[in-house]
Order: sequence, then structure tokens, then C-alpha cells
Amino acid sequence: MTRPLETSPSSVWILTDGKAGDLVQCTGVAQALDCPYEARRVAPRPPFSWWLPFGPTDPREWEGRPGSPLAPPYPDIAIASGRRAAAYLRRLKRLSRGRTFTVFLKDPRTGADAADLIWVPEHDRLRGRNVLVTPTSPHCFPAATLAKLRARKSPEIDALARPRVAVLIGGDSRHHTFTEEDQNRLLNGLRRIARDGGAALMITASRRTPPGLAYGLASLAKSGGHLYWTGETSNPLGLYLAKADAIVATADSTNMIGEAAATGKPVHVFHPSGGHGKITRFLDTLRRLGVTHPFPGPLKTTTYEPIDATPVIAERILAGFAALRLQDKAPPAG
Repeated sequence: MTRPLETSPSSVWILTDGKAGDLVQCTGVAQALDCPYEARRVAPRPPFSWWLPFGPTDPREWEGRPGSPLAPPYPDIAIASGRRAAAYLRRLKRLSRGRTFTVFLKDPRTGADAADLIWVPEHDRLRGRNVLVTPTSPHCFPAATLAKLRARKSPEIDALARPRVAVLIGGDSRHHTFTEEDQNRLLNGLRRIARDGGAALMITASRRTPPGLAYGLASLAKSGGHLYWTGETSNPLGLYLAKADAIVATADSTNMIGEAAATGKPVHVFHPSGGHGKITRFLDTLRRLGVTHPFPGPLKTTTYEPIDATPVIAERILAGFAALRLQDKAPPAG
């Protein structure tokens, strides 16, 4: 009796060094595959960490060592992100004798042969036959999740005045700095849309947000009719995005703006000091698509078709995995 051809995955690994941005993107894609997944963290020691993504991997984390992130049994699909994970993904491909379909999110810096499928945002330069390109990044807020959150009762949010504006604040990074002038400009812009536009603000900050700016945001929320997430409760970001009429986000985080673009609501982008060519290209693309608007500035209410890379990436992975399994089952040539 011929065994049925298995072209649907039953197991997925996520390989990262634990960096939040990489983990969120990989998790969003893994969830979209709709099969069990587990996150495995790589933690190479120096000097091995210095040589990555080119390798070799840290022998302490090889597959036979206790607690190895590469301990078998090997998954049907592995999704990795971050330069430290790239060499581990290549090793996993060899260990599985090619049966694991490997996926790398963002440019692995080692070329298009780093994985079976590579996803990059449009503003990255890498291209190739196995490279998937989309305007925005994957995330954990697909349309179905946002719809459920939108329908969920939340007395604190539902009682707010309209328009409700989700305010997503990042902070200092390699390419951006929130100067004192920037902080004042941002706070004054938020006060203006609250005062003149009657907006109710739902504010989240990050670990990178400068303390002075965080204090100013908290004080603004306390002035009445606004919300500020202090980090003491579960993160309300999904609810804020789902229930917002408009969004304000800072330009230092393409992930944050990508999440906002999945809502179909206008995204008002605040530019702190600094910048980078790749981020500029990303924002220019979204501006041409009618997604983003400058902030401070008038609050827009125009909507657009939500832009969500996550299901696109998941669909391509499933197609690639199915093709790999069919190839495994094909009779030898000749």
C-alpha cells in the first residue's frame, strides 16, 4: 500500500538569538502556518559569535550537546532571523539531510543560498529566485486577530471619545535619536490633536523611549481622556491597533509601522533626528500607497486596503514545503 504523500507540515522551529524584533516576526509567520511550533534560542559564545553569520556555529551548541537548539527530531519547517541564527539554519539543513524546509527572514548577509526561502522587505537590496519581497514586515496581528480584538469588549477603551488614536512610541536607536527638541515637538503634536481634534490617545512606549519623553507621555495621559500603558499589565498593543481610528507611530521602527499598516487605518509618522536610507525607502513606499502621513499634522481619516506581509510569506512557505516533499517522492530520473 502506498503511503499518502505528506505535503502539509506538522512541526515548525523558530531559531533566533532571542532578540524581540526577530522573534516577533518569526512567531507571526509560524502562527500563520497553523501547525505546532516551538522557539529555540541560539547563544553562541565568543569568538564564534564574532564570526557569524558566516560560521562556524559554537560547538557547545551542536546537536549532541545537552540543551542544544539543534537537538533532533528535526522539524518540517525552520524559520530563522538574525545574523547569529543564519549559520545554525544552514547546519540544520545539513543535519536533516535536506528534509527541513528552511526560511530566513531579512537579509542573511551570506547571499540567497542561505535558505530555501528568504523574505526581505522591499527596502532591502537582496534579490533572487528564492527571495520573496513585500512592502512591510511580518507580525502577529493578522486580519482575523484584529477582527476578534475589534469585537472584544474593553470598557476602558470603548469608553474613550472618538476618534481614538493609537500612539506607538519607539526611542533612540542606531539610526535615530530623540533630542529634547524632538520630544517637545512630538508631545506638542499629540496635545494639538487631542485639543483641536478631540482625539483620545492610546499610548504605548518601548524600553528605548527616553525617560523624559515617557514622563511627558504619562503626564499627557493623566490630563484626562487618554490611556498610557505602563508595562504593569499585559501589552494592549493589539487592542489599541484594532480599535483605533488612526495611528501615530515613530519612524525608528519599521516593525511598528508595518503592524500599523495591517489595520487599514491612516498612519501618521513622526520623524526624530537621524535616519537611514533603507528606512526612508520603506516610508516612501508606504506614502505612495496612501498609508502614511506626516506628524505633527492634521489627523487623517482616509482608509486603504490593509497591507499584511504575514499571510503572503506563509503561503509561499507552504508552497515551497509541498514542492520539497513532492521532489523527495519523485522517482529517480532515467
